[in-house]
Amino acid sequence: MTDREPGVPAALQAVLAALADPHRRRVVSSLAREDADVERPCGSFDLPVSKATRTHHFRVLREAGLVEQRFHGNGSSVRLPREDIERTYPGLLALLVAED
Repeated sequence: MTDREPGVPAALQAVLAALADPHRRRVVSSLAREDADVERPCGSFDLPVSKATRTHHFRVLREAGLVEQRFHGNGSSVRLPREDIERTYPGLLALLVAED
């Protein structure tokens, strides 16, 4: 799977596969609770996993179109492409927040 262009919806299968993992669901629901366009450092999420596993989780989320990741220096940050997700999968973010 490769990175997709911003604004291009991901396939439902990729989105569901990404959200099947509880750590990735937690990242998306946490971002969904934030104000629109909030960008958070990847290290700010309390994920009890190794750095390599954390990197993998963010890659899966990015490739599914559930986060936009910006790399800077020796770190990175993510934001939720809320409008793209809501347009393609209406109500998905509300369900994730309600589940959490």
